Amino acid sequence: MKVNKVGVVGCGLMGSGIAEVAAKAGMDVLVMEVHPDALAAGRGRIEKSLARAVAKEKLTEEERVAIEGRIAYTTDVADMADRDLVVEAIVENLDAKNDLFGRLDEICGPDTIFASNTSSLTITDMAAATSRPDRVVGLHFFNPVPVMKLVEVVRTLSTSEDTFASAFAFAKALGKVPIAAKDNSGFVVNLLLVPYMLDAIRQVERGVATVADIDTGMQLGCGYPMGPFTLCDFVGIDTLYKISEIMYAEYHEERYAPPPLLKRMVAMKMYGRKTGKGFYDWSGAEPVPMAL
Repeated sequence: MKVNKVGVVGCGLMGSGIAEVAAKAGMDVLVMEVHPDALAAGRGRIEKSLARAVAKEKLTEEERVAIEGRIAYTTDVADMADRDLVVEAIVENLDAKNDLFGRLDEICGPDTIFASNTSSLTITDMAAATSRPDRVVGLHFFNPVPVMKLVEVVRTLSTSEDTFASAFAFAKALGKVPIAAKDNSGFVVNLLLVPYMLDAIRQVERGVATVADIDTGMQLGCGYPMGPFTLCDFVGIDTLYKISEIMYAEYHEERYAPPPLLKRMVAMKMYGRKTGKGFYDWSGAEPVPMAL
């Protein structure tokens, strides 16, 4: 099935990015948020992103207007009834996602594909909340969505071949590079990336090296674009903590357990760039390593 009408539920950083790239690809996009203020903020985020693209001469003004014209906004989930595919990008909470998919299940036609942008929860647990587990798939985008090329397409034991193929083709139509992933917590990227970031935190706890020196070592020694602590601050310390808890509950392996320092930082609301302080202080012109 070719996807023409896309629904995006949740218009935060990820949802707004997914809506933007789908509209850029020529698709009819409907974005839904429960609260009008959140919807307005998401719309502003999309419009600002497109305006930056025009300023950088990556889009013409005519293209910007056409893209914005392909995006509609709503606070009523019932408006998703005519969508070919609905992607959820809401809070990383299984109960909330299952409640959403249960409501969509009653609203949308039997051919509508349901996709989750979760980064750590299993798709099977969401598919079980619907009457169409064969039409449920994972579509894990990466932040910032308009820039990052990868999409993990996640198949459960119940996902039909047609659903998987349609989701894979949808990701390609967005100009992304899809990879197939098994339905395990963390999929491919986070399964490998989260233990790397957590282990870097443990090395600081053990006094192996400083935050700045570990970041520099991984950049210059391994050719990484940024070190693990800069990455933690970009991802969000609170997000990393939540993901690690979910993955530890799934695997019961020590490498997924959140270190004590991570817990303390979450308690102090040191979430990284979004709060101005994490492993670095981001309040100035250049990030300054925090005394931890």
